[in-house]
Amino acid sequence: MSQPTVKIENARYIVTMDPKRRIIADGTVVITGSQISSVGKASELGGDIADTVIDAAGMVVTPGFVNGHMHISYAHAVRGLFPDNLGADYLPNVFRLQAAMTPDDEYATSLLAITELLKYGTTTFVDPGTTTHLDVCIEAYHRSGCRIVVGWNVLDRPNPLNLPVYDTDEAVRMTEETVARYHGALDGLVGAWAMPFSSEFCSPELLAATHAIAESRATRSTLHYNNGPRWIRHCAETHGCTPTEYLDRLGVLTPGMTLAHGLGIGDDEARLIGERGAAVVMCPTAAIKGGARMTQQGLMPELLEYGAVVGLGTDAGNNSNLLETLRSVYLAAVLYKDGRGDVGIIPAETALELGTIRGAAALGMDDIIGSIEPGKAADLVLFDTNRAEWAALHNPVNSLVYNADGRSVHTVLVNGRVVVENHQVGFVDEADLVADVQQKGDALIKRAAVKFDSPWPVV
Repeated sequence: MSQPTVKIENARYIVTMDPKRRIIADGTVVITGSQISSVGKASELGGDIADTVIDAAGMVVTPGFVNGHMHISYAHAVRGLFPDNLGADYLPNVFRLQAAMTPDDEYATSLLAITELLKYGTTTFVDPGTTTHLDVCIEAYHRSGCRIVVGWNVLDRPNPLNLPVYDTDEAVRMTEETVARYHGALDGLVGAWAMPFSSEFCSPELLAATHAIAESRATRSTLHYNNGPRWIRHCAETHGCTPTEYLDRLGVLTPGMTLAHGLGIGDDEARLIGERGAAVVMCPTAAIKGGARMTQQGLMPELLEYGAVVGLGTDAGNNSNLLETLRSVYLAAVLYKDGRGDVGIIPAETALELGTIRGAAALGMDDIIGSIEPGKAADLVLFDTNRAEWAALHNPVNSLVYNADGRSVHTVLVNGRVVVENHQVGFVDEADLVADVQQKGDALIKRAAVKFDSPWPVV
């Protein structure tokens, strides 16, 4: 039986992100099944017949955006709850609330987070191990048609974060079972990685064992890698090295490792990451809200200079409060210009790469997604440029990075399936879902006895 075909025709611009970084004016994309089969000038592909035709006149077409680190399962139920000055008490409260969530809570909050991500053009994302009811939430992944990486956070050392501590053998077993069960699920739209929580709260045995599982299963590992003074000092005093050298000695700083956040590292560590071919996903939305001094101390420019594979994330919706990957693209383009006093640092073109093809490489998926090329998955975003924030349009890359945002996303396809059309998701009633998550969030806060009053009176 022949596969269904879709033709996206007469786009104002197609920003391909292909090896030549071509921008095709008056372009057309043809999709066969789940893959892109042709991309070129509308005049060249005008004779191609398709089952479905999408009129992209006045639109900019891009690859789907890639968010390499964000927690989707718990944040939306308590979004905006935490005051700015919570400091070190933030994460213990986060995980206390998360531990009180029911399977229904996680399903609804995951579906709402996915709804927001897809509506604003993010088609692939990594949920770094904090979803505890994966058997339930996989239905949300199936329903929405998203492309997602999941896993199970494990740690075997005491921690101040209210995270459960497992026996090392049990943590290894859980990792093995999770990867075996979910990697490649839903016809390949779901990937599963090894996800030890952090090098600070995992033994060297656990870090090495989980990384070996990932390698044996041809998948990846990820760590939260936001090194604070305590862990940096511990590595120096106990191991006589930096935290990154510690990972290297354990044999886990490899091209199969994705380090999330990538803060609290020095120049030599950035160089070592580049030399080893490991990836770093940086989350500027969370870093600047958390006062991490990313503009002065974050080493994104150095990581790029040293050849590290760098992508972008947003972290959780109750941390940065943002999930929209384009916000991180914008921040990547502007933060270091200001912090270093150099307008040539991370130009718009590089920032856009970080959210697309480089972001895909940080997940080991750049052979599948991240650009608009024949043979790649049909993960596409159509931006409506007939809107005030796009006018006037002369350079689509500058406009995408500096003045567009998710409000102008008109249509989104994942694996050739239309999941957003005319600014609306097609897999759920969004208003009903929002009301449901509000109710669940109110109940969760009461059940977990975690509450922070507004500093302004609510009368």
